[in-house]
Amino acid sequence: MLNFPLPQNGSLSRLMIDKKITDFKAAIAYVNQLPYGRTSDRSEYRLIIPEHKGTCSTKHAFLKQLAVESQQEAVQLFIGIYQMNEVNTKGVGSVLSNYKLDYIPEAHTYLKINGNLLDITRTTENEASFEDSLLTEQDILPHQIADYKVQWHQNFLKQWISDEQLHYSFDEIWKIREECILAISM
Repeated sequence: MLNFPLPQNGSLSRLMIDKKITDFKAAIAYVNQLPYGRTSDRSEYRLIIPEHKGTCSTKHAFLKQLAVESQQEAVQLFIGIYQMNEVNTKGVGSVLSNYKLDYIPEAHTYLKINGNLLDITRTTENEASFEDSLLTEQDILPHQIADYKVQWHQNFLKQWISDEQLHYSFDEIWKIREECILAISM
């Protein structure tokens, strides 16, 4: 695992140092233990510290920006779209079954460090990794976790609906996706 000291002058580094966290590995451990939950502004990854929670997007964007402050280019931020199903995301099976879908494409944010995937938010036990069912992925910058990620995901879903010739509209698929997210949040 890549580790490096946090710089004294970065804004995110200061947030960590104020908590007696002085290196990247300790920062990963700290962010990892934060409860899963949306912050009050999904585009503002700094909020994971004062609000004491975060999503895959905000937690990983925070760590990526921490690496940027430390001039560590080996840490990359990715969004990927994978085939979300019961095997790789426990809890969504009954929702998908109700709509006679084998899977639904879901966007997920994670890091790659020296090419190795690091995901600190998928903590439930699944039979398979989401990585095994990735359909596409893209290297992004921390500021792209909100509007850009949602738009990219929605555009992918619209194309998927067309390619698969599904009888569902985009709005219906988005609603089914939200039901899946609710099912795994309980």
